[in-house]
Amino acid sequence: MYAVIKTGGKQYRVQPGDVIVVEKLAGDAGSDVTLGEVLMLGGDKGVTLGAPLIDGASVAATLVETRKGEKIKIFKKIRRQGYRRTGGHRQMETVLRITGIEGAGEKASWDGETSLMTKAEMNLRARGLAPRVEEVEAKPVKAKTPAPRVVDAEAEAEAPAAPKPAAKKAPAKKAAAKTETAASSDDA
Repeated sequence: MYAVIKTGGKQYRVQPGDVIVVEKLAGDAGSDVTLGEVLMLGGDKGVTLGAPLIDGASVAATLVETRKGEKIKIFKKIRRQGYRRTGGHRQMETVLRITGIEGAGEKASWDGETSLMTKAEMNLRARGLAPRVEEVEAKPVKAKTPAPRVVDAEAEAEAPAAPKPAAKKAPAKKAAAKTETAASSDDA
């Protein structure tokens, strides 16, 4: 089953399970949204057209995130006058997961789980830069403490102390040899 809905001055063809990006809607991430402006329904019973809307039809969705859209550059120029202005804009948009459609005697719903993962986090995970929460919780961090040492006092007293190795002397410096050669060349 599918529906054609109108929101934000635009029309979208949706079916349960779809993720759509629409103009900004009020609400927090995870909240349920009902879109009542249904223009057309299509399903097993055929196509139902509204005039202009279908009475009693609605589309249920879950708000995934509200974010800024892509950058739009605005460049103004008047030739031969040295007038150039650059501006930009990022429109606010809302990401919706369609969870159900009902109307015209039919009902369709989506049984999947709605993930509230943002697009930015999905992009980071795709590049392997975001830590996965499941992996962090699965691997508990162990404290690095030395294991306790059991000391047998009698065995330690009987064992002779191991002699420490003698420290090696640093090799003789070659600077003394160079000064002797320099002195002998001055004598000649």
